[in-house]
Amino acid sequence: MPEPTLSLPDSAVELAALLRQRKLSSAEVTRHHLDVIERRNGELGSFVEVRRERAMAAARRADAMLAAGGDLPAFLGVPSGIKDHEHLRGCYTRVGSRALRWVLSPVDGPVAKACKRGGLVLTGKLATSELAILPFIHTALHPPARNPVCPDCYAGGSSGGSGAAVAAGMLPIAPGSDGGGSIRIPAAFCGLVGVKPGRGTLPHPYDAIDRVRISAIGPLARTVRDAAVMMDVLSGRWSHAWSSSPQSYLRACEERPAALRIRVLRSSPNATVDAEVDACVTRVAQTLERLGHIVEEAPPLQLSVDEFIPLTGRMVANVPLPSMFDRMMQPTTRWLRARGRRIRNAEAMSLHQVLERRVLDWFGDADVWITPTVPTTAPPVGSFDGLDGEGMFRAAAPIGAFTAPYNVSGQPAASLPAGVSSAGRPIGVQIVGPMGGEARVLSLAAVLEEALA
Repeated sequence: MPEPTLSLPDSAVELAALLRQRKLSSAEVTRHHLDVIERRNGELGSFVEVRRERAMAAARRADAMLAAGGDLPAFLGVPSGIKDHEHLRGCYTRVGSRALRWVLSPVDGPVAKACKRGGLVLTGKLATSELAILPFIHTALHPPARNPVCPDCYAGGSSGGSGAAVAAGMLPIAPGSDGGGSIRIPAAFCGLVGVKPGRGTLPHPYDAIDRVRISAIGPLARTVRDAAVMMDVLSGRWSHAWSSSPQSYLRACEERPAALRIRVLRSSPNATVDAEVDACVTRVAQTLERLGHIVEEAPPLQLSVDEFIPLTGRMVANVPLPSMFDRMMQPTTRWLRARGRRIRNAEAMSLHQVLERRVLDWFGDADVWITPTVPTTAPPVGSFDGLDGEGMFRAAAPIGAFTAPYNVSGQPAASLPAGVSSAGRPIGVQIVGPMGGEARVLSLAAVLEEALA
């Protein structure tokens, strides 16, 4: 089909403003994005289900609301999609697994409801790794999610379909979820902004499965301001009056932080950092020094993959499927479910408390930490082929070496585009704040976004 010709801004916030000004209609914007999906999804594997007719009907309803005016939702008429471990009414919720391939949802889940309240036009379901476990998407159910910047490479995971869709122009913005880096990793690999809010900041829809709350919902976006508005939408508190409230994440982007005590982490006992990734971290640290912040290097956290496995395993084992369904799952999923069944939820919670304290003590009294988001650039598709369940998990674990600790501690963290490798692959740098420090993370991210441009 021919290339779409509609010229749109990169920012979802700017697109929403054009829709409110009636310079564009949601129908034409949604049609444009559906055409991009049709043209590119076969190559990239971002969407596992597209609902064109329903999306166009929602766009027409949005246009009617735009014509009526008033206090309109933040993203009214802007297209988006839902990760395929969330329920979207009338769509399948397969979570990347053959064991769930017939699950058709009659209702919207909490994330879909929040997105609809925020005015987003939901175009379909986005690919995820099986049960949202691995940091790349290559399941037995659908093709791998490929990176639009370098299609021979993975887009990351488990929110890789969401990241690829935003980076490829299929969507202006998308929500994701993050239980060990699943928002920040695709953001880093695809050159996006990705934010994992701190524990308890946004609603947590996964209590039945994630008893220790290592996961969180959050945005994948092209700009920090877009990400902040999506956080306001997911919080359920958005209104145009709210956007100027001191508690608004959008307002945090307009603030400029005073001089901060910033620690820089450049190594991990669980991964080797590529030289080009390290150079981006160094560049960010030097930029922060020029901006007047106090920057010092710090030693790595001693937290092993084996200490994290019981938390992930117990969460995967909590997925309410009889063990007979395990045979339809991939080897890594089966291995993790078997490991998780050996530990009770109470034991997992006790272990989590110990590890949480260790991470928070290590973080110390710094205002912010800067780290690589991922120690390498996006790995080629097929990098983990031929490994058994445990082998694949351990081979992929270094991808989350710098992200997973902050799922354990529950601290807010964001990945920001910080450069491109000599091979043209995006590199992300992570900003980590203290508990309750989302505004500080977003404020510093907005400053860095401008300084690194």
